Amino acid sequence: MTNQVDNWHKLARYDTNIQGELHANLLRNNGITVSLQALSAIPGMNSGIVLWVQDEDLAQAQRILDNIDTDTTAETLLDNMSDADLGINTADAQINRGTQDS
Repeated sequence: MTNQVDNWHKLARYDTNIQGELHANLLRNNGITVSLQALSAIPGMNSGIVLWVQDEDLAQAQRILDNIDTDTTAETLLDNMSDADLGINTADAQINRGTQDS
């Protein structure tokens, strides 16, 4: 039996909880076990969060986070995404502009 308590490494710190949770979900979707440590003991406080990963996942997790484009604005990102990327099915999205809603 191995003692994995000592195998955790600090991967990243984020100023907002949502940013950390989004990155943690990205890592989990890539098969990496992530532990989150909130920087406030008060529930609902958006004081930041730290991501921790196991020793064997550290290099892969760092590569994934390094490949995230953080310089692109949301507007530019949306402009570059296709309808399929956004989950919009243009064949089913027929809009009848000639009728009014009652």
